[in-house]
Amino acid sequence: MLILSMLVETEQPINSRQQKLMFDEQIFTAIAEGDTRAIENLYLKTERVLYAYLLSLTKDHDFAVDLLQETYLKIMAAAHLYTPKGKPMAWIFSIAKNLFHDALRKKSRELSVGEMELLEHANLSYEMQPENKLVLTAALEELAEEERSIILLYAVSGMKHREIAKMLNLNLSTVLSKYHRGLKKLRTIIEKGGTSS
Repeated sequence: MLILSMLVETEQPINSRQQKLMFDEQIFTAIAEGDTRAIENLYLKTERVLYAYLLSLTKDHDFAVDLLQETYLKIMAAAHLYTPKGKPMAWIFSIAKNLFHDALRKKSRELSVGEMELLEHANLSYEMQPENKLVLTAALEELAEEERSIILLYAVSGMKHREIAKMLNLNLSTVLSKYHRGLKKLRTIIEKGGTSS
């Protein structure tokens, strides 16, 4: 059964193991002081969630992995600027999103229009079966950015809607609405064999 169809049918995270994102915000102070164990600990706790978020932005596995690495490098460089506000993942997401937009601006100067189209249709993951990749590609193209982020954070990292709301700095009702709207679009895509048009 397809990964997305399982998600649409069950409305449950594919991975039932919940990623725990609890960490002390003082970890950024330790990172700023050069503590390599602190950055390793942060990476282990946030890597899966951050990858899902970046995949929702990039729609490309390799691009997401590159940005993931750049985000942790940027965190190491900017950790001294972090101000504890109770939303460390929102800060990390903003760094990742800024790096994504910077990369797009740089690529748009370097690539022709044809090359940009090829980039948009690049591989999502080297581990996916071809039919899953086709459906996921179609779904990512059809969903709005926030819908894509919410569904991938829920499906890939197994986060709860309340955690996603906090991380994306949205109301829980907004997250639930966008999640259900996105699932409805996914159902239409799956029923029509990969495209909603």
